[in-house]
Amino acid sequence: MNRCLVLQSEVQSFIEKCMVATGAKPSHAKSLADVLVEGDCRGHYSHGLNRMDMYVKDIQTGICSKDGEPIIEKESVATALVNGENVLGPVVGNFCMDLAIKKAKDVGIGWVVAKGSNHYGIAGYYAMQALKQDMIGMSYTNTSPLVVPTRARDCTLGTNPISVAAPANDGDSFVLDMATSAVALGKVELHHRSGDTIPEGWGCDSHGKPSTDPGKVLSGGGLLPIGGCEATGGYKGFGLGMMVEVFCGILAGSHYSKHIRTWKVTDSVANLVWSEIHHLMG
Repeated sequence: MNRCLVLQSEVQSFIEKCMVATGAKPSHAKSLADVLVEGDCRGHYSHGLNRMDMYVKDIQTGICSKDGEPIIEKESVATALVNGENVLGPVVGNFCMDLAIKKAKDVGIGWVVAKGSNHYGIAGYYAMQALKQDMIGMSYTNTSPLVVPTRARDCTLGTNPISVAAPANDGDSFVLDMATSAVALGKVELHHRSGDTIPEGWGCDSHGKPSTDPGKVLSGGGLLPIGGCEATGGYKGFGLGMMVEVFCGILAGSHYSKHIRTWKVTDSVANLVWSEIHHLMG
């Protein structure tokens, strides 16, 4: 495999130009570029430039809106329900994080749930925004059904990531950013593209049997929850994925589980949902 070194600024500019060329607002294009570049810089190559073609196609097909801005449908001093108006996920994510931080500054905690959104990149990007304000940040999102639950063979849950970021002394911090599946789908895609097998416990075939063939996982199979099969604790990952589904799709009164569109199928809007929470440190 040939490798080359590209300046971060060049990647940022490339993403922004591509998105603007498809019709996205310059500010929206920048929001997307910021999170994709951060994903690559933090080693989440499955959620960096690797994902840009998906965002381009969503704008080109009109399945993701290139106009509009998120709106607040309902709020209290500490909570809010946001409608993302089907714009690019990072635009909605930044809007919600800014709102949650403001509420946390005012009353000590801010919990914002968004619906009507799209793929927003790495969850950790949003949780880490709290660190700049000396706050604890949490971010969760549901996704298209890609995970096969314990004792099943059909995908009914998303990778449903969890991210928590907490500040520490001397500029240090704790940051957790993980899928509730054993691995993100993008990592299976990268192995398939390079012709490599995947570790056992990452995914299963169409019969629900664990498989190390990324092709079988991507064609009729699915990802396994954290822990892999039942004998190694996969039901715990399944439970965490369900928790995220409750925090997101169900709490927002929106789509969840198999009601969310199939991954990369653009015959309907994604209508993804997430929860973002900030707590002011004492």
